[in-house]
Amino acid sequence: MQNRRNMKRQSRTDWARIDAMRDEDIDTSDIPELGPEFFKNAILWPGPKEQITLRIDPDVLKFFRKSGRGYQSTMNAVLRKYMEAQQSGPRTSGLGRAKSVRNR
Repeated sequence: MQNRRNMKRQSRTDWARIDAMRDEDIDTSDIPELGPEFFKNAILWPGPKEQITLRIDPDVLKFFRKSGRGYQSTMNAVLRKYMEAQQSGPRTSGLGRAKSVRNR
């Protein structure tokens, strides 16, 4: 008996019909036009992510892992917001460069 999780569902979409459609045949009337405001707030794709080794405090890692799948992307988004805040104005966050608190 096959495990239910491993079974793929058969698509009910008629892909041959979709592939045969021309762009003009697609009704896009329910999609709003994207104006300058949308593009002003758009995020430029930064390119492929880079794999690194990063040391994180256990409680910080546990906090992000609790959110489940995609926690690394969430960590990346938090770091991006911090980076953007640092680039956009005076540094008032008080976070500066982290100082080691290990035994000296």
